[in-house]
Formats: sequence, C-alpha cells, structure tokens
Amino acid sequence: MTTTAPQQFDVGGVLLPRPFKIRRFGHFGFNLDRLDDAITFYVDLLGFRVTDEMSIIDEVPPEARGAVAKVVTDPRMIFTSNSADHHAMLLAHRSFGTLMGNDRVAKDNTLSQITWQVGSLQEVVDAEKYLRERDVQVVRIGRDMPGGNWHVYFLDPDDNTVELYYGMEQIGWERKSRPHAMHYRGFATAPPLPQLSEAAELQDAADKGIDIDSGWTPSETHLKEIHDVGGVLLPRPFKVTKLGPISMFTDRMEDMLTFYTELLGFQVVEETEHLGKRIVYLRSGTEHHTFVLADKALRSLLGLSEHTSCLSMGMEVGSYSQLRAAVAHLVEHGHTLLDTIPAELHLGIDYAAHLVDPDGHLVCLYYYMEQLGWDGKPRPQSQRREVTDPWPETLEPLSDTYADQIFMGPLG
Repeated sequence: MTTTAPQQFDVGGVLLPRPFKIRRFGHFGFNLDRLDDAITFYVDLLGFRVTDEMSIIDEVPPEARGAVAKVVTDPRMIFTSNSADHHAMLLAHRSFGTLMGNDRVAKDNTLSQITWQVGSLQEVVDAEKYLRERDVQVVRIGRDMPGGNWHVYFLDPDDNTVELYYGMEQIGWERKSRPHAMHYRGFATAPPLPQLSEAAELQDAADKGIDIDSGWTPSETHLKEIHDVGGVLLPRPFKVTKLGPISMFTDRMEDMLTFYTELLGFQVVEETEHLGKRIVYLRSGTEHHTFVLADKALRSLLGLSEHTSCLSMGMEVGSYSQLRAAVAHLVEHGHTLLDTIPAELHLGIDYAAHLVDPDGHLVCLYYYMEQLGWDGKPRPQSQRREVTDPWPETLEPLSDTYADQIFMGPLG
C-alpha cells in the first residue's frame, strides 16, 4: 500500500504544509448601531486614534449611490489604530455590514472582518490558489485603500469574513496617513508579482506631483494629557499596546476547528469547559492563544449580548500597574466592569478587566499572556497564578512576565 506524502510549500525557503504562515492577529472591524458612541468609547476612552475616514457613498460608481443610500444609514467608515499600523480597528454602522453581506447568513455577525498577518505578498497571492483548490469561498483579492494592505478575503464556516494580509501602511511620528491621491495604487484583482516597494511608490507619487504630506492627521486637542504613564504624560492612565486575542461563539465547533487548524494552520493549545460547554484555545505563534472558540450556548448562560457572535476582543495594556489604573479610570468615568466572566474564558491570562462597548461587545483588558516555548506546551494549571480579590498592588513575576511586551513606538 502506497501513501501520498503531505504536500509541502516553499515559504521563504522553509517547507511548510501550506503556502503561508500566519504571524499575528492583525485588525478587525465592528459594525455598530451606535457608531458615534462607539467612536467616543474606543477613541476617547480606550485611546485608539482616528487615522482615516471615508464614505462608502464616495467609493461606489455614481449610478450605484442611490441604491447604497437606501441600505446604509450612515456611510462613514472610521479607521482607528493603537500603534503605527494604519488601522487596527475599523468602525462602521451596522447597515454597512448589511450592505457588505456580513450578516447575510447569521444576523449576530457584527464583525466586518477578522484579519491575520502573513509574512509576504507572495504568501497572499499563493494563499488564494490554495484556498480555492480546497473549495473555500474566496470573496476577493487585491489591495485596499486606505491602509495599503495586500489581501485575500474569504469566508469561514460561520460566514465570518477572514482576511490574510501583508504590508499594512505604517504611520510615523508626523501622524499623517497616505493621502487620498495616492490611492491609485489600490488593486481589485490579484496583483502581478513582483510589485513596487513602498519607497518606489512614494517616489512615483512625488513624480506625479502629489503632496505626500497631505494625508489625514487626527485631531486630539480636546484630550488633556494629565496622566503619568511610565514617565510619559497621556490623556488616560494606560496604553493599549497590543490587539487580541479574539474570542468567538460558534455552534459549528468541529467545522470551525477543522477550518482554522487544518486549512489555516492554527494549533490547539488546550481545551476546557464552563457550565458543561466546550471552550478551545488556539495559537499561531508563541502566545498561549490568539483565538478562542466557545460553544454559542454559553452566550445566554453568561448573560452576554445575543446580538453578536463575538465573545470578546482582547486588548493588552503595557503593565500590571496600567491595568489597575485602567480599572480605576473606567469606574471613575461611569463604566461598569463585569465580574461574571469566568477564568475558563481567559486561560493564559491571569488578571483581566471586562467592560462592554455601547453596542454590547465585550472588551477584555489584560497585561499578561502566557508564552509557550519550543515544545508548544502550555503551563500546567497547577503552576498558574491564582487571581485574588481585591487585586494586589504588586505581583511576583512569572518566568514569562512581560515577555510579549514588544510595542515598538512611543506611548503617545
């Protein structure tokens, strides 16, 4: 009896089971009924900054604008970031998600996209062929503007829009995004390879007479920098330094696990249960988890909003002191923190604070994520830190405390 060897792909000179390697959770989008309140929540309260704004009406042909206006209540798309990435979180009206088909199958899908960064443009292009050959529904491939990221979009078994991308535009010290006049380098089809470098794109725009310094600049003058955060004055006593993990409810657990492990290459780290319902932790790198799948039956048992299949969005802050300060700051500003989220929903994270955004999405603030070594094994439960109440002022370090703190730029 002969067996066929598993297919291997050359990814940067290393043979892998698929033609790409997911490096990290990239960005995501929420479709919200209370868009203005959400902007205040994520920008003023949590510290994301607006990096761009565009109208879907302006992005469609004139003959289609009337039809779009009948569906979309608010045409704005708000791009925000906590880092040098052009965007980490995209905020849009719930009706925008309806226009894009985000909720065409599941009305509780309030995510416009879940994105994962890969290592090269070649990986994006090769991923499209790989996915199509395995009967995955590919939505589109190309390059979006604003943001400049090359991507392939496709659907998972729960009809979530998933994106693999490379090359997110970086915004530097001057806080200016790429000007709209440079959006001519967007692509609506698979790009021929190789492509121009970013440096060559800048020169090409300058040669065309485009003012490359004329891009969007955020206005934050209404925020007063009064909090000392590690020696830097900021408008709030903490800084969100990392996005993720993302946790999702599903009623197709086996299909979702097969999709994310066999097709996309995630690895199951550990499983647990709460109230008899299954919870699975998956990773793409050395973090304990970057993705969590939980039985959707848990949603009502926990009293979480039935309007969304997103269990929670993780946001890491720079230190344990910042986490404690964030809790005090949020309470002071009238926000109620949920104390009903069990530890089984954030294994690998010890101290965490949960709050709800204006539309009912759960946000998980934390400072520590357990790291895995070369053998890929998580820390035994018996060796994990016991969370006490009230929280202590200081903590003894673990072997991997602050090991994932890689925020590259200044805090403000």
